Amino acid sequence: MILVTADEMREMDRVTIEEVGIPGRILMEHAGRGAVDFFLERFPEAFERRIGILAGRGNNGGDGFVMARLLAHRGIPVTVFLFTDREKVKGDAAANLELVFRLEIPVVQVPNEAVFQKAKSRMKKVDIWIDALLGTGLKSDVKGLFKKVIAFVNAAEMPVFAVDIPSGLDSDTGRPRGESILARATATFGHAKIGCVVFPGAEYCGELKVVDIGIPTSVTARVGPKQYLLTPQRIRAFVRKRPPEAHKGNTGHVLVVAGSPGKTGAAAMTAMAAMRTGAGLVTLGIPESLNAAVELQALEAMTAPLPESKPGFLTDSALDAINALSAGKSVLALGPGIGTAEGTVNLVCELVRTSPMPMVIDADGLNCLARDMDALKRRKADTVLTPHPGEMGRLVKKTAAEIQGDRVGWARRLAEAYGVTVVLKGARTVTAAKDGTVCINPTGNPGMASGGMGDVLTGMIAGWMAQGLSPEEAAQAGVYLHGAAADSLFRGRGPFGYLASDVMALIPAQIRETTFL
Repeated sequence: MILVTADEMREMDRVTIEEVGIPGRILMEHAGRGAVDFFLERFPEAFERRIGILAGRGNNGGDGFVMARLLAHRGIPVTVFLFTDREKVKGDAAANLELVFRLEIPVVQVPNEAVFQKAKSRMKKVDIWIDALLGTGLKSDVKGLFKKVIAFVNAAEMPVFAVDIPSGLDSDTGRPRGESILARATATFGHAKIGCVVFPGAEYCGELKVVDIGIPTSVTARVGPKQYLLTPQRIRAFVRKRPPEAHKGNTGHVLVVAGSPGKTGAAAMTAMAAMRTGAGLVTLGIPESLNAAVELQALEAMTAPLPESKPGFLTDSALDAINALSAGKSVLALGPGIGTAEGTVNLVCELVRTSPMPMVIDADGLNCLARDMDALKRRKADTVLTPHPGEMGRLVKKTAAEIQGDRVGWARRLAEAYGVTVVLKGARTVTAAKDGTVCINPTGNPGMASGGMGDVLTGMIAGWMAQGLSPEEAAQAGVYLHGAAADSLFRGRGPFGYLASDVMALIPAQIRETTFL
């Protein structure tokens, strides 16, 4: 599914109207009709309820005026609350507002806060709200009258149906701008907006449906949005059936370098997740004093004891051994549980600078790398970084809160700046490719807030890369299937309490369910 920014959608509208020649009023009519169909599907009780439409002076309000006319035509009692002076409504919106007046549909004009205070008594009688107040063009925080209206509607706790996007929600980040309508359902037009599918925007939108308003596919292609919602169809496009003559020697060999005292499980789960994903062989490089313990946890993986300067910790003294061990391997998974001592930082950064192997870097590997990001600039081979918001903040010298405020933007900026693939983990994980293409993952649930989940994901991405998928494809397949397996546990076992190893055990079944292999 294509996702768009507010600017991209605005350009699609402009090209369709000005260059293709489809009048804006036709697009508005399509939007209103599609929204009414979804509204009645979502709220069949509307025929017996009092419907109120919050309308502003822009095209979002125009869509609401179309809905008012069509709902009234079906015999549904509807009142428009217009939060501006009638004379300030222009263009296609004004033409549709004029029809509302001609058809004698009730319109309450609320141009200022004083009138709003008087209108509240009438607004309290509304059973279901349609929000057509503010659209995707919001550039600053909601203030004044609009902020008070939004707060009033939210406090009333009546069902709200949003038109295009809930008023006050940032289309590109999914963050409320001062105050935002909390909708139960949203009809979005043309293409879904990024802010509708990332959190917290997804919660503000409720059930989301994309309404086709007639934007030609050629116009979409010309504008060229580079954001997508991951779907099973996208994963099937690059996860292929194996030939019957496949064997472990031609299905990839993953090298995992990981682990330190107390964190051998991270190393073992990374290795085993790569095998569950289909890698033919996995070699786990581990501090030599921990090798015996790890062998008991990762039975199917080979282990390679690596030299250590301090018992249980890998430092730059292991560099030559790791380089020698890399021969014949397909991909290196680096970092889970490896620690962040000074010697370990030196090891990680030197491997990043000099190793010719494709690489997936996670956890402590990222924390080490954050101390010398210049190492990443010198990297020549394919690289995937898999940070959570805190690790991402360390990589780009921002707080986790700043990262969460614009997850898509920060993932894209890091990927483009260093020529890597970024997997920004969390609710609605973001994958960003070095060309700026971004995918948002809809799978996963809060039960995944449990230790070891990231190690499993690292192993999965490395496993897919070992089998020949590009870094972008491996990242997308990894995050989608990882979350989908957890969703299966959510449905079968309960909302939380399942383990990372439980998710790992379901990987093969989830691959089959998603790809039909």
